[in-house]
Amino acid sequence: MDAQIGLARALVPLTVALHVRIPGDHPSVAALGEERMGSAALVDSQGILLTVNYVVMGSREIVATFSDGRRFPAEITAQDFESGIAVLRIPVRDRPAAILGDSRHLAPGQEVFVLASAGPTVRRVGSGVITDLGPFDAYWEYMLDSAIQTSAFNPGFGGGPLFDIHGRMIGVTSLNLGQVGRFSLAIPVHLFTEHRGDLLRFGRVRDRVRRAWIGFYPQPAESGIVVAGVVPEAPASRCGIQEGDVILAVNFREVTSRQELYQEMWRHAAGEPLRFSILRDGRRTTIEVVGQDRAEFYR
Repeated sequence: MDAQIGLARALVPLTVALHVRIPGDHPSVAALGEERMGSAALVDSQGILLTVNYVVMGSREIVATFSDGRRFPAEITAQDFESGIAVLRIPVRDRPAAILGDSRHLAPGQEVFVLASAGPTVRRVGSGVITDLGPFDAYWEYMLDSAIQTSAFNPGFGGGPLFDIHGRMIGVTSLNLGQVGRFSLAIPVHLFTEHRGDLLRFGRVRDRVRRAWIGFYPQPAESGIVVAGVVPEAPASRCGIQEGDVILAVNFREVTSRQELYQEMWRHAAGEPLRFSILRDGRRTTIEVVGQDRAEFYR
């Protein structure tokens, strides 16, 4: 235990607190607010930070504060909506950075710990073990083929680094999942390292087809996949999909789970039409929606 505490203390200088301001008219404000706090980790001695995208989405101003109180303006270098990772840059040079591990070779039961900011200069640690490495899907049109779920509760703001017991960063902490008994979710760091060149140079993964996104919140229920809400002015709301609709099929392919729904949607790129078979008030109908690039909607 003493060794782990010592390791965590040694890694504190690599972490930063983020204070983010967003214009009031940005479409993310309704769900996430105009002012957000987050955590991040320095992963390059030349000022590259990794965090979670929802913290900085739509930002007008980002301030990054180290545990010693030094503050720097941060700029977004890349936003990867598919993985949920954001890459920031701050004007620092030759500062110690996190060592990135290989998150493709993890196993349930491995000991891990989270470092997170709980204020500009306050850092907290949560420890536990990896509980699951399987797929993860969520209601905001998001799915990972493999996510890191752990028993380590995130003790601060989202976006902080997840480390193994050797001090290697293996993930970016995204969410607390206490309501389902698995305490936190982290995005595997290899989703950054595998595309690092593209993300730093172009702000996106160049050879990846931009997925169709329509802006709705599908939730599994006994009756099927129910629309729990829609994003104002997004394709779903503009084309008439409503809260309470039950999604039966996409392009006439039946879907019985949220994973199947996303898989069918993502067979198509942004700009292509999707035909949703919907049950509404006991009647089956079809609504055509042209998918949009989520990054364009939230830019």
